[in-house]
Amino acid sequence: MRSTASILRILAFSIISIVTLEWVYETGAEWAMFTQPIFWLIVGSLIFFAIALEVCIGALDAVLFKTLSAEKQESYLAKQAVRKANQFKWFKDKYKALLGSKAVEEEHEIILDHNYDGIKELDNNLPPWWVYMFYATILFGVVYLIRFEVLGDYDQEEEYEIAVAEAKLEIEEWKKTAKDLVDFNTVELLTEAMDLKAGETIFSGNCVACHKASGGGSIGPNLTDDHWILGGGIKNVFKTISEGGRDGKGMIAWKSELKPAEMAQVASYILSLHGTNPPDGKDPEGEIWVDPDAPIEEATIKVIDGNEVEIIIENQPVTGDVVKEENKVKSNQ
Repeated sequence: MRSTASILRILAFSIISIVTLEWVYETGAEWAMFTQPIFWLIVGSLIFFAIALEVCIGALDAVLFKTLSAEKQESYLAKQAVRKANQFKWFKDKYKALLGSKAVEEEHEIILDHNYDGIKELDNNLPPWWVYMFYATILFGVVYLIRFEVLGDYDQEEEYEIAVAEAKLEIEEWKKTAKDLVDFNTVELLTEAMDLKAGETIFSGNCVACHKASGGGSIGPNLTDDHWILGGGIKNVFKTISEGGRDGKGMIAWKSELKPAEMAQVASYILSLHGTNPPDGKDPEGEIWVDPDAPIEEATIKVIDGNEVEIIIENQPVTGDVVKEENKVKSNQ
């Protein structure tokens, strides 16, 4: 375990484990290592077992070494010393060659003429990492000059505008799935059982005192019929919950108590009560509300006489015939 090879094996195993787990973990566009705490628990467990395995191998090696005779132990230690000396020999020799350094006995060949109170200077080569990094900066500068100054690629202002446009698109996509950013203009009817159950819970905790558990109405109006005081549909109901009812006589505004997502859930639950007609329901209040965007579901043609035909268009039948005067069309032949 104390050998360089053991440390390198554990390091390589750790990297492979992290990459493999990140690859198999389904987290969409997010990194599992940043969003899933169990990720590091699994990685830590794997690394722990790898270390334990290396320790066991080292202990077994020590036990087998003690079983050898004194002569074989000396031979084994000599081979280990040679192997350790030759470890990474190619890299060491290559780095030394790149440095161009001289042995102490040969330093007189690279001594400069500078002499300051007996202190002399050696003309050693610069470290290779520094030299090659300097060459890389020169290459980068040439490419940059050709691309942006000669070929006229995008400038900083264009890059900024592109980045801002991309950010705005990402924000718009994010808003589509950010439930707490909805308002009465963007809210949509929720039909998932989980959302309706959450809406029922909110309704039971805040609304039953005025509307009853059935939605039939008490102090507040009946929420199950076709009549609405401030308009029906998900957008109007959401707005009424958020901003409150009529001044001085309607319910309070709930926007300071409920999140937008919660108001969308309770509004959707209220609309799910439409047409249930509870036996204890209040008399209708307000006007019959027909969704102007609802598709035409039924059209009745009634012949009045030989020259006159009455067409009745019904675009939202729920609890009965919901027909408004403007939906009646008379045709004279």
